[in-house]
Amino acid sequence: EVVGLMCLKVFCGGNEAEYLRLLPPAKKLGAAFQKVNFLRDLKSDFEERGRIYFPEVDFKVFNQEDKLKIEADIEADFKDAYEGIKQLPMGARMGVHLAYVYYLKLFEKIRICPANRIMNERIRIPDSKKLGLLLETWLKYRINLSST
Repeated sequence: EVVGLMCLKVFCGGNEAEYLRLLPPAKKLGAAFQKVNFLRDLKSDFEERGRIYFPEVDFKVFNQEDKLKIEADIEADFKDAYEGIKQLPMGARMGVHLAYVYYLKLFEKIRICPANRIMNERIRIPDSKKLGLLLETWLKYRINLSST
C-alpha cells in the first residue's frame, strides 16, 4: 500500500483534497495487490520462509473454504479500488488501470485453481498474455482519449 500511496501523492500533484478523496480506494487497490501476491506465493512464503499473511487461516490444512473467504475479501478490495481508478487524473489512469487489469487477471486464474494447487504451485500469467493485456489496455485508452 505504501508505494501506491506515494504514487497517489504524485498523481494528485499536491492537491491535498484530491489525495484524501482518493486515499481509501488507493488503499484498497494496494491491499488487493498484496493479497493476490500472498496467494500466488503461498507455497514459498509458508513452507520456505514461515510467513503467514492470513493469520486466521491454518495453512497446514488450507482448504477451499479458507480460499473462498480470502477471495471474497480480495474481490471486495478490487471492486472498491476500481471506483477510485476511474477518478484518477487522466495522466495516471492508464498505468494504474493496467496494473489493476494484470492483478485482476492473475486473481481470476488463482480463483479457478483448487486450494491444494495454490499450496503446491506458483500461479503465473504467461509473458505473452501480459503483453496482450498491455496492448489491449493501451488501445482502449487511445480510443477513449481520441473520442473526447
